[in-house]
Amino acid sequence: MDMRRLVGENFARLRKARGLTQEQVSDRSGFSQQYLSGLEKGHRNPTVITLFELANCLETSPDEFLRGVKSDTKADHLPSPINPSAVR
Repeated sequence: MDMRRLVGENFARLRKARGLTQEQVSDRSGFSQQYLSGLEKGHRNPTVITLFELANCLETSPDEFLRGVKSDTKADHLPSPINPSAVR
């Protein structure tokens, strides 16, 4: 799934779960209703600061906007770190 669409869907889910309209979030956050609509549709590429500010407005954490992301990074495939006490 496209990251912008995922963030938009999660934003819409969180907003609706709190019983808020886009207009209410706009009033609370300072972002325009048009921006929030574009965000929900996956047409916007929000910055980390934007996600932080919207999370504060929705009384959640910014990582909630990324729910559903499957990690496929190289770090997931690295061996566990060596315990220094096990090395002699």
